[in-house]
Amino acid sequence: MNPKRIISLVPSQTELLFDLGVEDELVGITKFCIHPADRVKNKAAVGGTKTLHIGQIQALKPDFILANKEENTREQIEALQRYYPVHVTDMTTLPDALAMIREVGALVGRATEAAILAQQIETRLLPPFPPLSLTVAYLIWRKPYMVAANDTFIHSMLEVAGFTNAFSNQTRYPEVTPDDLQQAQPDLIFLSSEPYPFMQKHVRELQEICPAAQVLLIDGEVFSWYGSRLLRASDYFRNLRNEINYDQITNG
Repeated sequence: MNPKRIISLVPSQTELLFDLGVEDELVGITKFCIHPADRVKNKAAVGGTKTLHIGQIQALKPDFILANKEENTREQIEALQRYYPVHVTDMTTLPDALAMIREVGALVGRATEAAILAQQIETRLLPPFPPLSLTVAYLIWRKPYMVAANDTFIHSMLEVAGFTNAFSNQTRYPEVTPDDLQQAQPDLIFLSSEPYPFMQKHVRELQEICPAAQVLLIDGEVFSWYGSRLLRASDYFRNLRNEINYDQITNG
């Protein structure tokens, strides 16, 4: 039997559920679930992805909870699993995300819709864009600086977009110093819009650290959201590649 009272604990998967057509069954989301903006406001918030309010979740009486290994904490998920069916996703690659979309679709009674969506994404993003032979330092945090390294979904999406991760010799989200950035000698520095809200003033800050690199503000949702937002990635990557200033990189 398909679930009738769903709670999603992950922003990108919340958007996916809306796009799969289970809006009426979706009773709870997190405060970080911001898409689709005109529809999430009608749903009950159950805290942040890592600061869930268990009591509020219990009050909603869910019969299905959708979580993620990286986004949510193990302790809170294990607490919820004692009482409710909790499906925990875990992905680091685009094929992982496509499999997740199909799997979640089947679990919520929208297998056909999910298969169509996954096929649309796959057609647009695979095979990957031709490699550009440009290295990228992808920053997700400031004070301290943190980058997305190997074994992350962001790393996989950088490869799909045709870039080489300047920190592919490390894993997950290591802290890096200005010296580390200089030694990596990236051709490009991407400042993500999330989780840290990098702005134009930070472009200048990183440009001083790495004068030879081109520093760009980028849409972090496109690189890190692994649901239906992936439909937007192909056009975004194409435009991003067109923003590259080869003269700056070559002569920097």
